[in-house]
Amino acid sequence: MHIIYHCCEGCYSSATAAAIHLDLLPMDRKPSYHDLINVPFYDNLKETDRGKIILRGTDEIGNKVYTLSRKYIPHIILPAIIDLWRELEQNENDLMLVNTQYCVNRGIKTGGFLSKRLNITSLGKPLTAKATLHSYYKIANIVKQTKQSLS
Repeated sequence: MHIIYHCCEGCYSSATAAAIHLDLLPMDRKPSYHDLINVPFYDNLKETDRGKIILRGTDEIGNKVYTLSRKYIPHIILPAIIDLWRELEQNENDLMLVNTQYCVNRGIKTGGFLSKRLNITSLGKPLTAKATLHSYYKIANIVKQTKQSLS
């Protein structure tokens, strides 16, 4: 199975979901601020990484876990991924696209703007991390539902 967690920026809610899925962060409790920002792929994407499906690891049962920054065009990007998957004659049941965008709150948006658009990561990254922790249980619930659907 290939699981792609996707959101607008690809480095906050989807990165957190991938980290939870891969057991880099706990599912049943909030991690510390430092545990979150020390996830190797939290808030580390560049402008050139938009639209790229990035492998983040393999879970405990062999599923490949990815993140995707799809910006504001999921209606174009996601069907293209599905069409390519079909064109490559892959089993549609082996691909799961998981939207984490609805977990993105105002703090994540503001921090992401500071960090990614204005390159003020010293302010943006701490703000996104604190805001991500505020939405953490929502994100963890998405991962829990995703993992349950795999069994």
